Amino acid sequence: MRSLVHALLMVTLLQLLPARAQSQLPDIGFAIIKTSRVAVMEGLLVPGGSLTKQIDSNFSAFLIKHRDEYFLFDTGMGRQIDGQYRADMPLWWRPFFKYEAPVLPAREQLDRAGIPPLSRVILSHSHWDHAGGVLDFPEAKIGVAAAEMDLIRHPTRGPGGSWASQIGSESIRWDLLEFKPQPYRGYAQSLDLFGDGSVVLVPMPGHTPGSIGMFVKVDSGQVYFFIGDVAWTVDAIKAGAPKFWAAGALVDDHAEQTQSSVEQLRAMMGKDPALVLLPAHDSATQDRLGYFPQWVK
Repeated sequence: MRSLVHALLMVTLLQLLPARAQSQLPDIGFAIIKTSRVAVMEGLLVPGGSLTKQIDSNFSAFLIKHRDEYFLFDTGMGRQIDGQYRADMPLWWRPFFKYEAPVLPAREQLDRAGIPPLSRVILSHSHWDHAGGVLDFPEAKIGVAAAEMDLIRHPTRGPGGSWASQIGSESIRWDLLEFKPQPYRGYAQSLDLFGDGSVVLVPMPGHTPGSIGMFVKVDSGQVYFFIGDVAWTVDAIKAGAPKFWAAGALVDDHAEQTQSSVEQLRAMMGKDPALVLLPAHDSATQDRLGYFPQWVK
């Protein structure tokens, strides 16, 4: 009898485990998926930083959970990044623009965790270090601002490029995001992705013509603003500082427009100190929040 009770108890516990694990997931939240990193001089990322001390710059994807749907904002480095890099990063730029092993593609991390197939991926912009995993998600629509499509249709090589090896395939199902003339937090246009105010996209042109940002309000009520490459660190925004001049000249399509976005973000932080800005490469901010499979909720 005791063995039978023990067996029934074990069956009950096993049945409860999936539900219990499911209850730990947020209704609306996100997770940072670090796919790679590179050590760079602090002074390149942080205003007034050291030119001898090195800090990490992350290549991250961001997994958003909205109730029963999951989607990515950017992809970081994908499964094919080594070949893509050889094809589209000229030799003379490789010492300055690189990534470090091991690369942990978002697709592999999601598959191991049992995350359902994604219906969509949204790109903050189409540069190589944000679109590296697009081909890893053939089942998903790839959302971009319409203004970004000219770069995608006319890919270029190098550190500020949208690479043909990543975004040139005719099999990619592009989904043009249609912004509406509805002001949101100081932006003239916006797109409320689910119609409930929890995930709102805004155009942020400058770094590229179709760069976009994304506001996410998680279960706790905290709002996070994913800003792509408008700035590389929160410290740079606080200082109102542009990117290091040489790097900015290579990667920013329109420097004045990008700097205008930085100033807007700086003013926004002053008006709403609780708002958390999340640049795509800021390792210090991302370290504080933690990495997948840890959720921010």
